[in-house]
Amino acid sequence: MKFLRLFLIFFFIAYIFGCAEKTTFSGKIITEEDLSNIKLLDKDDLIRRFGPPSYIDNILNNYFYFTEKRKVKNFYNSKIEYSYLFVFQIDNKNKIIKQEAINLLTEKKHKYKNKETQNNIIKRGLIEKVFGGIGANQFPSSPN
Repeated sequence: MKFLRLFLIFFFIAYIFGCAEKTTFSGKIITEEDLSNIKLLDKDDLIRRFGPPSYIDNILNNYFYFTEKRKVKNFYNSKIEYSYLFVFQIDNKNKIIKQEAINLLTEKKHKYKNKETQNNIIKRGLIEKVFGGIGANQFPSSPN
């Protein structure tokens, strides 16, 4: 009887607290008004409006802004409302020469997608890494 009572209490607590909706933001908090009106002139206007960027590419002088809005009702019911990456390219005179907005939910293949390098240690396996393996040494970082 005690087990059934504890189970019912746990079930009702999970049901009650599971219905509370929580909104979380990742990256910069950019409102719907900011999304619809992104016409910016220069770097100072950009920083004044959006704040410091999420990432700066110093080689190409690109400023990256990431924003995401997620609504969570409970641990199994989560929905991403929007996820954007804004890229602004700035010239030597601090003028914005190119701007791009990428919807990360719909555009799966874009030029800024994370690319991973090959990891040969995982391919070799733990035993070969520790004991050296059998056969010719294929990797220069392996012990002789």
